Amino acid sequence: MSEALLEVNHLKKYFPVTEGLLNRTVGQVKAVDDISLTLQPGETFGLVGESGSGKSTVGRTILRLTEKTAGEVKFKGQDIHSLSSVELRLLRPQMQLIFQDPYSALNPRVRVGDAIGEALLDHGLCSRHEVRELVLESLDACGLSAYHIDRFPHEFSGGQRQRIGIARALILNPDLIIADEPVSALDVSIQAQIINLFSKLQRSKGMAYLFISHDLSVVEHLCSRIGVMYLGSMVETASRDELFHSPLHPYTKALLSAVPVPIPRLKRERIVLKGDIPSPANPPSGCKFHTRCPFAVEVCKAQTPVFRDAGGGHFVACHLV
Repeated sequence: MSEALLEVNHLKKYFPVTEGLLNRTVGQVKAVDDISLTLQPGETFGLVGESGSGKSTVGRTILRLTEKTAGEVKFKGQDIHSLSSVELRLLRPQMQLIFQDPYSALNPRVRVGDAIGEALLDHGLCSRHEVRELVLESLDACGLSAYHIDRFPHEFSGGQRQRIGIARALILNPDLIIADEPVSALDVSIQAQIINLFSKLQRSKGMAYLFISHDLSVVEHLCSRIGVMYLGSMVETASRDELFHSPLHPYTKALLSAVPVPIPRLKRERIVLKGDIPSPANPPSGCKFHTRCPFAVEVCKAQTPVFRDAGGGHFVACHLV
């Protein structure tokens, strides 16, 4: 196997909880708690879980938009969090982020062409004479027309704005794109267009994606490997087919049971989890999922399960497997 494009080892990101006039630290929100994953060149890795599980924080910490608490992030063998600001700036064009809300990610006073091309000029990757042609190529690759270049963000639909966000990331020819819930706010028909665009661009450009989503039906269509997060921790990782056909963790089984089946006669037994997600500022002892797990036993309450290989590269953190 070739060298991994991205390696994340035991990554942690804790946010301090403060109170009082002196902002005294009284606790920590464990948004990301010991996450490990690898991403090969040209691969799409799906990161799924409920809202508040820490998926977006993983993406932002990988890109060093947020500083880590502990752990290691390597991109092409370089430790991202040990680089100087100058070294990190040189690496930025190779790692891009597509935001969840394309409208808030665009400056409403800046024309779309300038928003897409500004990174090229900022990093000195082309001259001002060349930038317009490169922007037009990027717009065309994302299914937009040349006349869109001089329009403002408010003149576009949600799906078109998401294409603009993709074009802005794509124009730098990155090796890695972290897509943070890029289709969650779009209509189903527009979702299909954007997903197909991701697949088309990957085939033509050979990029790797870290695709963050809570929609398992979207992840199934796009990703080759999937990791499932719960309350800041990874509970299961496997290939797409293995995860969908033979899930091992009770939380993964519950998530999959909620995915709609497109065959009316086929009924899937729904697993309804009891209670609410615990606070990441005060997670349960032992297995974090034991307060909602229908199969929990005493050892689940006392000991944290080891994230281990259950066979064939299928990793799971569960005492009952």
